[in-house]
Amino acid sequence: MVRSFRPWLLIALLLTSCESDGLVVQPPAGSSPSPKSVSGTPRSESVPLPSHSPSPSHSRSPSRSPISEGRRPNIVYVLTDDLDWNLVRHMPEVQELQKDGVTFTDFFATNSQCCPSRTSIFTGQYPHNSGVFTNTGKDGGLGAFVRNGNEAKSFAPALQKAGYRTGFMGKYMNGYYPGADGNPKRNIPPGWDEWAVAGNAYSNFDYTLNENGEVVEYGHEPKDYLTDVLSRKATSFIGKSAQANQPFMLELATFAPHGPSTPAPRDQAGFPGLAAPRTDAFDHATVNGPKWQRRLAPLTVREKQDFDSKFAKRVCSVQSIDDLIGQLRRTLKAHGVAENTYVVFGSDNGFHMGEHRLRPGKQTAYDTDINVPLVVMGPRVPADEKVSGIAATIDIKPTFLDLAGLRPPATVDGESLTGLMHGHAEKDWRQAVLVEHRHTSPQEGDPDAAPMNTGNAPSYHAMRTADALYVEYAHGEREYYDLDSDPDQLTNQWDDLPSADRRKLHAWLADLKACEGADECRAAARRPS
Repeated sequence: MVRSFRPWLLIALLLTSCESDGLVVQPPAGSSPSPKSVSGTPRSESVPLPSHSPSPSHSRSPSRSPISEGRRPNIVYVLTDDLDWNLVRHMPEVQELQKDGVTFTDFFATNSQCCPSRTSIFTGQYPHNSGVFTNTGKDGGLGAFVRNGNEAKSFAPALQKAGYRTGFMGKYMNGYYPGADGNPKRNIPPGWDEWAVAGNAYSNFDYTLNENGEVVEYGHEPKDYLTDVLSRKATSFIGKSAQANQPFMLELATFAPHGPSTPAPRDQAGFPGLAAPRTDAFDHATVNGPKWQRRLAPLTVREKQDFDSKFAKRVCSVQSIDDLIGQLRRTLKAHGVAENTYVVFGSDNGFHMGEHRLRPGKQTAYDTDINVPLVVMGPRVPADEKVSGIAATIDIKPTFLDLAGLRPPATVDGESLTGLMHGHAEKDWRQAVLVEHRHTSPQEGDPDAAPMNTGNAPSYHAMRTADALYVEYAHGEREYYDLDSDPDQLTNQWDDLPSADRRKLHAWLADLKACEGADECRAAARRPS
């Protein structure tokens, strides 16, 4: 039952930055060809998991924005929490989305933790430029997000100013509370026309939403299940936007499958006997691994059984997300806007469960944690294709602005994926992406607080290329994995590298760590000669 709720007496720092994005409309683009796979690799007919493939030969070209047809496209973005590739094989609606669009096989989170990753998505900036490294404290959470002017740097104000009807529903930032400071109307960031956001709603029941300035409490009835509530609100938002004949951008940010991975009541009995994937990395100690991993004991039988139960629960919890995607597509079609709408599906970070003998968690530089799904369907997007160009969470903002016919500001570190998603080659595309992690001790109130055996590694900077992973820890240790011969990242080959190669890797990573803005980060992402 929904009823009024007295605002919580909690305070979240809210500031407004004077920075804004330029609203320069891109020139109309010509019609797009019907390309084959951008990756140049054979398509998989059924398996949705990514595969390592060489970096494509691209040709950088001007933006091909769909506004040339006279109608600005709509954008619907479904962002999940802690969803890794192992779950996609259990999501038939997502697999249908893959068949009808493109899958970015080499899409990476710039930080495998909620707030830093979501900040990169909103702003198009690496953590070292956004100022958000963790979920709490001076360098994390909503406080750091606001203090560093990231609300104004989000893609929402620019889209709203350009005439888009904008909506955000679900999970925003760690530290956000619907009724903070006793004035919920002030607790809505700039740029959003429709706002339905929860605070600590990881159980998907018994939570509150700030609904356009009114704090509303939800209970424990089946109809209160949060993902389903978001689905109903999205249906209403799309209907109103279509009726107003106004282009719209809607982000739906689910709390699932983040722990406790509560499934919808209808899905609780699903997938009995399902086991967590036993990859080559499962219960396998990293050869020549860093010191923080050497204390990891082999997994016990009881732990493996527990992992199986948790994995099955995670699979159950994403069924409602799959239902949401199906409902979104039906709603778009019913209102006659499906042909002019981009549907984007992704995750803020991945998740490991037994790989490298790590207990369930994230925050490492391994692919289990940083290589996350990104699927796009929309106008002139080729069907059932894979894109192997290296992409990252910093590319979401410039992509959305580009799709709307706006020129991304020079302050973003990422680049628009519009060309790649439409099957066009891009010359001089990036060859590396930066991953940044800052270690913090577990803090009360942080849903990702974790001991080191779950992956909360010492602080590091890492660089992921098409064929290698390189990690530099703050205390001096190094990791290097050749992904052609070691795709599961099981053997650290740093000690075997020639000194010249070590120096080149260090210099390349140093350039990425220091880059600011599109031009510098584009240059830093290219392999030094």
